[in-house]
Amino acid sequence: MELLFESLFNGVAIGSVLLMAALGLAIVFGLMGVINLAHGELIMLGAYTTYVVQLIFKLPFLAPVYNAYVLVAIPCAFAVSGVIGILLERTVIRRLYGNPLETLLATWGVSLILQQFVRSVPLAYAAGMVVFLVLGFSLPLFLPTPLLEGRQSRLVRSGGWAVSALIGVLCAGGLASQISRIARATSRNVDVTAPKWMRGGLEWMDLTFPVPRLVIIVMTFIAVVGVIWFLNRSVWGVRIRAVTQNRSMSDCLGIPTDTVDVLTFGIGSGLAGVAGVAVSLLGSVGPNVGTSYIVGCFMVVVLGGVGNLLGTVLASFAIGLLTDLIGAGRLLTIWPDMPGPLASGVEFFATTSMAQVMVFALIVVFLQFRPAGLFPQKGRMVEA
Repeated sequence: MELLFESLFNGVAIGSVLLMAALGLAIVFGLMGVINLAHGELIMLGAYTTYVVQLIFKLPFLAPVYNAYVLVAIPCAFAVSGVIGILLERTVIRRLYGNPLETLLATWGVSLILQQFVRSVPLAYAAGMVVFLVLGFSLPLFLPTPLLEGRQSRLVRSGGWAVSALIGVLCAGGLASQISRIARATSRNVDVTAPKWMRGGLEWMDLTFPVPRLVIIVMTFIAVVGVIWFLNRSVWGVRIRAVTQNRSMSDCLGIPTDTVDVLTFGIGSGLAGVAGVAVSLLGSVGPNVGTSYIVGCFMVVVLGGVGNLLGTVLASFAIGLLTDLIGAGRLLTIWPDMPGPLASGVEFFATTSMAQVMVFALIVVFLQFRPAGLFPQKGRMVEA
């Protein structure tokens, strides 16, 4: 019984990390049909945002509330990755809709640019640039509509960008002078230290459940519920679904399809940033931290069924359970009398990396019989 609970927990924990990383891709790839190979770099940006927020909370005047930095890092990571995603959609993706090969190549190039950017630019200056972009895109949302219309609109928008640039410069200078580690951190990996309330584990039935894993499971649950509620209950969620199923008809009905594209890509990118927060709590953060998740994310989305969130959830946990059963060698424990040749094969794959190879091979075999995944998409979107 203890072995069963341990396997289930490890599988759910692995699946939660994978689901959190794949949730944003399920929206961008599943609903918009965009093959975004820069999704891993958006996760990386969220992880670095967590690191920067952690260092900011180490300043003397924020030290008393240091243990709450994770709660602040989550919306910050969502905003940073979301704004970068919107910028990517406005400048690159929107010109390539309907051209999957060109989109794949373009986003692959963007991923290389983002990796090199993190390696080459000190994080203090990168943080200043991100603040500039976030404020520049966000300020118009908080200004009265009359100011954004008429002759003064250009002046107001230019003033907003100027203020954003000033704040970004001040932020970069302040961070570089007060937190020297940010200025030195470039290509090397950095570590995010979990707050006190996330350290250790919970004891139950002679088993220890690491608190960071439990927190990630809760984060994933909240994110999934939030996405489902947004897509099914909110006005913009209904518009996203309408545009996904029939874009031309939605346009005829007055739905701003261009705005829907921006919102959808921004939300998917923001969720990748939240995944970066979860990833940063599990190990070191580096320029390639998101690359190790991109293949698994696509596998999850394709296995579950493109555009089906329920399939994405089930596929994540199925992959997590299989990875734990194979990688931890639990099959030998469950079946101690396994025949010799089969046992040798199981032992060969009883490592994390080889277990992933075996799981992906099984997924490929499964897709030969069900190319559309566990839950194939139905309706007008398929017919289109």
